[in-house]
Amino acid sequence: MTKHFQNEIERLKKKILLLASLVEEALQNAVKAVANNDMELAVDVIKSDEAIDTLEIEVEEECLKILALHQPVAADLRYVVAVLKINNDLERIADLAVNIAKRAKDRLSKTKVEPPFDLSALLGAAVGMVRSSVDALVRQDTELAQQVRCDDDRVDELHEEAFHAVEREIMNDPASVSSLINILSVSRNLERIADHATNIAEDVIYMIDGEIVRHGG
Repeated sequence: MTKHFQNEIERLKKKILLLASLVEEALQNAVKAVANNDMELAVDVIKSDEAIDTLEIEVEEECLKILALHQPVAADLRYVVAVLKINNDLERIADLAVNIAKRAKDRLSKTKVEPPFDLSALLGAAVGMVRSSVDALVRQDTELAQQVRCDDDRVDELHEEAFHAVEREIMNDPASVSSLINILSVSRNLERIADHATNIAEDVIYMIDGEIVRHGG
């Protein structure tokens, strides 16, 4: 590995970890905005998306430049390919955090309806998966990455419970349908965030072991 190539890889590592920290912060703030009915925090999350999008583009350009100029092989190639995919998943998590922040704003503009399911459990599980997937990336920890994959089942269960609980509540209180659908949208976004966290964990495993574990592979 040449010194120039090593410097390029180190710069890429710093950028993808910075992106991960910004995305994790945006998600945590979106969750707080929902939990605390905080309009100001919801607006901050929406505004933060532009900086995240800019950094995501920079990371992609760094990856493409490394592939074009250095033509890495073996572990180095896996690393750059994995970062490209993780970069995309992080950007999607940020977009979903913005969706949650928008739902928080909408909720404040409507008659307040309490979630008919354990929203805090779902919030905690999804955010925990993102945090663990990022930690797995930072620490190059395949065991933690495997745990994230297992945790996805729990988030799926919680989202399914939320769906059925909202369905029942709509039948009992049709006047609150708009607010209830808004709450269900938060649950759906969290379930999708968990899926992206799983993708990141699987890419970490590929990065370290060269093993493709998607779809049970």
